[in-house]
Amino acid sequence: MPPRPPQALIATSAVTRSAVTISLKEVAIAEVCACLNQVWVKKTAIRDRASRPVHHQASYHCARFPWISTRLKQSILAWFDSARYQPAPASAGSGGIDWVRILPFIGLHLACLLVFWVGVSPVAVLAFLVSYLIRMFAITAFYHRYFSHRSFRTGRVTQFVFALIGAASTQRGPLWWAAHHRQHHRCADQEEDPHAPRHGFLWSHMGWFLSREHFSTDQDRIPDLVQYPELRLLDRFALLVPVAYAAAWFGLGAVLAAVAPGLETSGAQLLVWGYFLSTVALIHATLTINSLAHVWGKRRYATRDDSRNNFWLALLTLGEGWHNNHHHYPGSARQGFFWWEIDLSYYILKAMSWVGLVWDLKSVPEPMLRARLIKAES
Repeated sequence: MPPRPPQALIATSAVTRSAVTISLKEVAIAEVCACLNQVWVKKTAIRDRASRPVHHQASYHCARFPWISTRLKQSILAWFDSARYQPAPASAGSGGIDWVRILPFIGLHLACLLVFWVGVSPVAVLAFLVSYLIRMFAITAFYHRYFSHRSFRTGRVTQFVFALIGAASTQRGPLWWAAHHRQHHRCADQEEDPHAPRHGFLWSHMGWFLSREHFSTDQDRIPDLVQYPELRLLDRFALLVPVAYAAAWFGLGAVLAAVAPGLETSGAQLLVWGYFLSTVALIHATLTINSLAHVWGKRRYATRDDSRNNFWLALLTLGEGWHNNHHHYPGSARQGFFWWEIDLSYYILKAMSWVGLVWDLKSVPEPMLRARLIKAES
């Protein structure tokens, strides 16, 4: 092949230089665009962060600290929405106490010290007694004998009203309460019992329900109750009920102070006596059935557990203290099997049956009254 003329070589060299120049320009333009894009992204991020609401900034910081996002946030939200937000599971050997979630329980007890500031009046004492007795009846008659054991029947409205009153006792919702109590009867005083005395007095009294292990509601144990959407809703937002209940006592006291100053009461006084003091007394009276009524008292029947009959606890809890009777035949609406065993909850249920609010109160079959008797009550 003949050699190219000098003009052709010059032209080829020019084309090559031109292509290289164009390529370098494209690379430079691409680098400049990339730099500008990075600057734009950073400026946009800074602007968005500056305009982000405060609660979003908190979420951003929580994401950087896993303990806050998974433990603190969920525990606080679980106070108000127990179905959506569940606390983290207990770690092995930790005891399972959720110290963040029990802050309201601790605060409830500390608030009782306000009694030294608000003082006392006849109206305050009356508020304490009324608040205690009404809610104790809702717990013993409905949370326990109705929702847990179905020992009588009632209408849907009455069912919800007393579920609402029971929730005001600050003992969670009716579904949670019934599910755990049914588990207690399945394995009373055994290892699987949520509040067996074998786990220690403090655990059987209150530690169990302050734990992450027993926070959730096992709906498989209560298929007859979960069919009611209003009960599911109440169980989910159970804490809102005592908050509203406490506010109602404060409002009543404020009104009485304005219209009848001679009563010498106030909103703060009725809040302390009608809610804080009565609620703490109510909670611990209820919890004694789990703890004391399984170690202190007399046994009439040879049950598979250590349940006891206790006259004094029966007075405090409107009849729940006849606990050995109850474990002998849990399906009875009456726990004081004999006339001398005072059972105020049953008396009220009987009166309600006369006006049609409840019906089909189950009683103890005569043969069961004499079955499995212990010769000498111990």
